[in-house]
Amino acid sequence: MTMRRRLPISALALGIAFTLPAHADEGMWMPSQLPGLAKTLREAGFKGDPESLADVTRAPLSAVVRAGGGTGSFVSPDGLILTNHHVAYGVIQYNSKPGNNLIDHGFIAADRAGELPANPDFRVLVTVGYDKVTEAVLEEAAGKTGRDYFDAVDRASKAIVAECEQEAGMRCSVANTHYGTDFYRIKQLELRDIRLVYAPPRAIGNYGDEIDNFMWPRHTGDFTLLRAYVGQDGKPAAYDPDNVPYRAPAHLTLAKDGPKAGDYAMLAGYPGITYRHRTAAEFDEQVNWTLPARVDVFDELIGVVEAAGARDADAKTHYAAQLQSLKNNRKRAAGELEGLRRSDAARVRAEDERDMLATAAAEKERTDIAALAASLAEASAVRERELLLGLFGSQTQLMRAAIMLERLRVESAKPDAERESGYQVRDHALIEGFLKQVQRRYSPGVEKALLTALLARYQQLPDAQRLPVFDAAFGRTPAELEKSLDTLYAGTTLGDEAARLSRFAAAREGRPLAADPLGDLASKLVPAQLALEQQRKTREGEQLRLRPAYMRALFAWRQQQGRALYPDANGTLRVSFGKVDGFSPRDGVRYTPVTTVAGIVEKNTGEAPFDAPKPLLDGIAAGDFAGTEDAALETQTVNFLTNLDTTGGNSGSPVLNARGELIGLNFDSNWESVSASWMFDPRYKRAVHVDMRYMRWLMDKVYPAPHLLKEMRAD
Repeated sequence: MTMRRRLPISALALGIAFTLPAHADEGMWMPSQLPGLAKTLREAGFKGDPESLADVTRAPLSAVVRAGGGTGSFVSPDGLILTNHHVAYGVIQYNSKPGNNLIDHGFIAADRAGELPANPDFRVLVTVGYDKVTEAVLEEAAGKTGRDYFDAVDRASKAIVAECEQEAGMRCSVANTHYGTDFYRIKQLELRDIRLVYAPPRAIGNYGDEIDNFMWPRHTGDFTLLRAYVGQDGKPAAYDPDNVPYRAPAHLTLAKDGPKAGDYAMLAGYPGITYRHRTAAEFDEQVNWTLPARVDVFDELIGVVEAAGARDADAKTHYAAQLQSLKNNRKRAAGELEGLRRSDAARVRAEDERDMLATAAAEKERTDIAALAASLAEASAVRERELLLGLFGSQTQLMRAAIMLERLRVESAKPDAERESGYQVRDHALIEGFLKQVQRRYSPGVEKALLTALLARYQQLPDAQRLPVFDAAFGRTPAELEKSLDTLYAGTTLGDEAARLSRFAAAREGRPLAADPLGDLASKLVPAQLALEQQRKTREGEQLRLRPAYMRALFAWRQQQGRALYPDANGTLRVSFGKVDGFSPRDGVRYTPVTTVAGIVEKNTGEAPFDAPKPLLDGIAAGDFAGTEDAALETQTVNFLTNLDTTGGNSGSPVLNARGELIGLNFDSNWESVSASWMFDPRYKRAVHVDMRYMRWLMDKVYPAPHLLKEMRAD
């Protein structure tokens, strides 16, 4: 439907107003925008006060938290957090040991004393402030270009963060909204003592695994319960047995009834990044290079880890979380590619941009828009190297640790305000947390195999993208690469936690690190990476300066078209709303929006990933669904669909009904909508959620935890 009313909210320097979306289900809205959507919210079925949604420090939004790399929500006053099984997968894997595989068997803490500490770098962030700081961020940047522009914005942002974090226990950030047009200070309470409370077995929490990932119908109990703890003074603290549960500012209430087709639904969470306002050239590159390249390299890395796991059970456990992430990212890239091709996104975006560039608004911005295109082309010239070097750090443990320690040593020689983000004093606890858990996620044979796969690809790059220091370290042939890796990993001591932490103590003071083959290599690689970073920041500074011109022209043109105008997601708290709804993926096929336990039995083969555990099958056969049964379907529901606007980072987001009660837990999207991070198509965009009635039934009848149901008042 077409919306006419405009929001009374403008973006600084855009000089235009936002209009409401063409589809009520489209848009990841900033909380401050929601009062302007009051009429649309009420027409969609919302029964609450839209004004209450504008304040992140009031219920219900104050109950929604950033949990690890996803979202969670408080479901009791005593810091109990509900999130996805896959969001907490690393926590579960961290606590799995030979003879006690919590991934496979699940976990239920009998009481609070039995709750298990998460990996030391796992964090829960509670948003307590959200303030516009555009003028303060951009004041010094005026008149600057390139790296100078980047540094001016960076300095101002760090100063704002430093002032914000003078209050103990806070983790602050400055969020870039509208691609360099507006900036917001995000103030969050950083909870560091997080414990595992309840996790279903893998065959429930990840039923269907990658076969069912991004698919519908789904039958997955993708949920886990954690608990946040603080010191006895009520302030955030590292793990200590004497810590006490965090008193949540608000918590969500589980609905007794459940969703049915057409019902209002609303979701709050921390979506990662969307790219719907990017240029036509970026759309084209995403479709014709980036996504195919990512699928190809992920396929190889998945094969490496799976082959190692088949040979070594310990390696399989150590790399379980990493393998899950690789598979998810691979399938997401493949789905995004298919979806963008289905929507002919590159052509559509090119035509839109051509029309936009013909408008009066674009005429005013033409010089900056042309300069932006040139800067983007510079980045494209080194895209292969950038992809491989990014994976070189992110997909390794010891190599990543060595580089992290050397970079920390280099940065620690500077005043704290001048250090790179991620290496300031505020980051020491996270770095230490990573270093403490390395050995639980590491096998030398697997790491060497992963590096071999990545560096063999690097060796095929054209000379213009190669780095002399990498050639010297790893050679230019497969034989030289194998020999160098064998030597490095035979001699390193960084596989030992004490060795890593002793170097951490030196690095954070800027002192020389004890000799080690990997550490010595890192001391050569880091200067090369810093040189590349200098080039990258120069490009990013120009793009940060120039994109607002593109955004002004784009928003003016879209406003003329009556099309949706909302900011791309940037990792900050957002709200989307719509309804419970099925969809038709192709001619002659219509999916209903709710699945039931009958589908679990239909899919069950007795072998992974469709190896439903016996207690679950027995519970289904018994048919005792009293208190959680869907009255109309006369059976137990499992998952449901909505047309809510979501993307990566929304995993674990609570789904609320018209009364603000918790009815679902977001965990996936359908295959046809994976490309929605770039292009929203209302015909196909659906989000997949765990029905909270299924969770309640599992915790009541199958893997009982009556004390937790009582705590959530769901007994």
